[in-house]
Amino acid sequence: MTILIKNATIYLDDSTLHDGYILIDGETIKEIGPMQQAPEQADEVITVMTNEVVLPGFIDMHIHGAGGCDAMDGTEEAVAHMAECLPKEGTTSFLATTMTQSPENIEQALQAIHQYSQSGNIPGRADVIGTHLEGPFVNPSKAGAQPVQYIINPDIELFKKWYEVSGHTIKQVTFAPEEPGGKELVELLVQEGIIPSIGHTGATYQEATEAIALGASQATHLFNQMTGLHHRDIGAAGASLMNENIYAELIVDGIHVSPEMVNLSLKLKGVDRTILITDAMRAKGLSDGKYDLGGQDVFVKGKEARLEDGALAGSILKMNDALKNMVAFTGCSLRDAVQMAAVNPAKQLNIYDKKGSVAVGKDADLVILDQDYQVRTTICRGKIAYRGE
Repeated sequence: MTILIKNATIYLDDSTLHDGYILIDGETIKEIGPMQQAPEQADEVITVMTNEVVLPGFIDMHIHGAGGCDAMDGTEEAVAHMAECLPKEGTTSFLATTMTQSPENIEQALQAIHQYSQSGNIPGRADVIGTHLEGPFVNPSKAGAQPVQYIINPDIELFKKWYEVSGHTIKQVTFAPEEPGGKELVELLVQEGIIPSIGHTGATYQEATEAIALGASQATHLFNQMTGLHHRDIGAAGASLMNENIYAELIVDGIHVSPEMVNLSLKLKGVDRTILITDAMRAKGLSDGKYDLGGQDVFVKGKEARLEDGALAGSILKMNDALKNMVAFTGCSLRDAVQMAAVNPAKQLNIYDKKGSVAVGKDADLVILDQDYQVRTTICRGKIAYRGE
């Protein structure tokens, strides 16, 4: 199956091709060039409008659910439904994210994600590129929407068991480095090539810096549920901002982090070390109402999802809106926003040879966006996954 995208403005690695074409053959990009060199025909032709751009598909490293399903539902069907929903917002790859729960529930979720990635992970849906284990190795004082009764100290043997159960699909672990066993966990994760991400943490600047020295390389939803910037101890947030080895996840919905702090963060971290995530829960794409997150009631109203006590419980943010907000809050370019939504996640996950940019030989993961950041078309590994209204 071949698809020809023509008359397109295409965001390439380090340049923009105007009036160009992309030829997709099977799951990969076969050719890119100026329109005068475009092939005459293909099985399907997509003509891009003048107000639209072709971008690499977005990679969401931190997402719990969408469209009524959640990774913690523990079924292949739930993961499949998420994979079908996400192309509507331009997301073509994601880490299915678990949360603090009983060991049995976590294991069931890990098994379901692994089984799905072996059999159900087909072109035409967002690609499940692995699992993000968020919790239970976090600080109870920074639980947020993580159920406190299931929080435990970092446990090497338990993690090794879960890594086996997951079929080695765990790619990122959010943990509190100051908790007993935290240092040992970082060392194990680095050894296995898994991203150690500090989050839900009460770490001081010193404790966070020690974890970074051991190999922690990411901050989970920067500022949310971590020690913030105080003028006598700049905390885990300050350590993450200061250290160039750290990629900072940001939930840019205007609720989790104020627009001003997003702007300050970008000035300090830079475009190359910021990663846009949604941290979305199952209510994304659905109406206001009561939903479930890890066995807890979540109340969704407008753009906010909160527990009964008022704590933020993930988001209902869409990736295309995260880009739109980033540009609005900081004045960065669309190209910068794409760097944060596609290039940086691919590089951090070590899959940039296959994903994260529009280049010959890479997976045909593409999104066509209009000037209002609305998704017109999404292609996942060479198959059209979504067509806009």
